[in-house]
Amino acid sequence: MTTRLSLFNSPLLLGFDQFERTLDRIAKNSAEGYPPYNIEQIGEDGLRITLAVAGFTSEDLSVQTEDNQLVIRGRQTDDRSRVYLHRGIAARQFQRSFVLAEGIEVIGASLDNGLLNVDLRRPMPEPKVRTIKIEQTRTDQGAAKGPQTIDVAPDRSEA
Repeated sequence: MTTRLSLFNSPLLLGFDQFERTLDRIAKNSAEGYPPYNIEQIGEDGLRITLAVAGFTSEDLSVQTEDNQLVIRGRQTDDRSRVYLHRGIAARQFQRSFVLAEGIEVIGASLDNGLLNVDLRRPMPEPKVRTIKIEQTRTDQGAAKGPQTIDVAPDRSEA
């Protein structure tokens, strides 16, 4: 039996199971090499993913969001009317997935000179601070549970 060491098994990291599954999925997808892509920062809250998809038309491509993933698929079909003396550019299909952080929106996609650009918007998070009220509870026999006030008598032993 093989035991896998988890990055998120610390008792200080609560509720990060989803992140671990996401990292596993990213590791599987990172082995894919086709098509090559760039990710660039566009403005303060914008991102652009550019994939090199030479030979694909917009009808050959699909861009979808599935849960928290951006999935880009390409499917070319062979043109049976062509007779090739040498075929170095094969009609192929691909699927490239990108895991999106919570709140990232896909703004649009465009195809220009063999490059598929997918624009994303990453909203800037607002800092959230919340104070939690601490209530005093008493659990003695016969005592009612709930908020209680504790009176402390002054220490008179030093007089």
